[in-house]
Amino acid sequence: MNHFGKSFIGGRWVEPRGSQVFELVNPATEQPITSLRAGSVEDVDAAVKAARAAFPAFADTPVAQRLALLERIVECFQAREAEVLAAITREMGAPCSNKGMTGAAIDGFKAAHATLRDYRFEHVLGPNLVRREAIGVCGLITAWNWPAQLLATKAAYALAAGCTMVLKPSEFTPMTAHLVTEILDEAGVPPGVFNLVHGDGPTVGNAICRHPEVDCISFTGSTRAGVQIGEAAAATIKRVALELGGKSANIVLPDADLALAAEWNVTRAFSNTGQSCHAPTRMLVHESQVDEVLRLISAAVSRVRVGDPLDPATTMGPLVNQAQFERVQRYIRIGLDEGARLVCGGLGRPEGLATGYYVRPTVFADVTPAMTIAQEEIFGPVIAVLAYRTEDEALAIANGTPYGLGGYVFTRDAARGTAVGRRLRAGRVFLNGVPSNPMAPMGGYKRSGNGREMGPFGLEEYLEVKAMIGFPLPTDAG
Repeated sequence: MNHFGKSFIGGRWVEPRGSQVFELVNPATEQPITSLRAGSVEDVDAAVKAARAAFPAFADTPVAQRLALLERIVECFQAREAEVLAAITREMGAPCSNKGMTGAAIDGFKAAHATLRDYRFEHVLGPNLVRREAIGVCGLITAWNWPAQLLATKAAYALAAGCTMVLKPSEFTPMTAHLVTEILDEAGVPPGVFNLVHGDGPTVGNAICRHPEVDCISFTGSTRAGVQIGEAAAATIKRVALELGGKSANIVLPDADLALAAEWNVTRAFSNTGQSCHAPTRMLVHESQVDEVLRLISAAVSRVRVGDPLDPATTMGPLVNQAQFERVQRYIRIGLDEGARLVCGGLGRPEGLATGYYVRPTVFADVTPAMTIAQEEIFGPVIAVLAYRTEDEALAIANGTPYGLGGYVFTRDAARGTAVGRRLRAGRVFLNGVPSNPMAPMGGYKRSGNGREMGPFGLEEYLEVKAMIGFPLPTDAG
């Protein structure tokens, strides 16, 4: 059993000074796969000092040099993509067929490269020159559900901006973080620019957020943790960008292709075993079409292949750990207790899977907007189907949760779909199941967070704005 406890500070792998040890298990087998020794407040301080020391020189690097660095990272990542995907499968149970786990990470670096290539760091505004400059040392805190992609997106844009950073990955996915750190080192990221400290939120995450030499925090995770991070960072007045939970609605308008909408909703909601903050876990259907849609959904669910994530035929693996398994079971029980009608799935493991954190793909009907399963993020493969009478009612239901991360619309009338999309209170809205775009800004309204990731808006989270007044204006500001 390998040990993944070392910190990466100042360009070197070093033993952490923390005493806490985690033992992680393979969620498909419930057998131990690795141990993790957590870092300490002292490790965080050492990492921040290394990042601070490296910042002036890296912030001054020409754009062409940072572009070349991002290109090398893509090359190194592609060479080790299979290795990273294998680690993700072992530590969080994502099927080996889910190439998006690593493909999205590589695309993140490519998108950061394209953004940096075209970005103008200076522009003239009236008689003034406005500059954008690297903000400084960034604290990056990532979740376990997309361990490579979340890490890559944050690191890529911080590097593009000329920032240095300290990463705390999830303690549930240390192998992925270790491998990506090796890739960054192999690609030639200068010592001190990227630093890694393993550990939990209360110790390592809290120390990063409170450290006076950290200039900004970028966090992806639960809304509950986001509140704690905002409170911890407030005392030092640092910038905080939060990408948090969601309860995304898919509004299926009456003229939509119902078969397409049902198939897509099941595929997208059950992707990554439902452990996705953008998952369309609420499907809103006109009351006259509910029975037909439920028939189509049931057929789509029957085609979901739950099982061993090492089997290429598997489309849905286990949940990440025992705690997540118990959480999803609790919400299914709540749905039953509150009177929702079980269409398929339900409590317990799928037939034939007695070991591993597998759950049954579950769909509820007769769900009302006030029910717990219609309001709270479950983070598992559970879909709630809600009926509506009018378009206004559908929008009220869709916007009637504390979240506003994603939204979806299905219709054959693009103009009508656009009008509905404009009224959805969500950071990303998709029409007819179009794929995500890594250049489009990602973030949420309300309790789904603040700030944005990806593309120019994501880059600017790592930049400060400076107004230069009365200075000579360049003729080619760019």
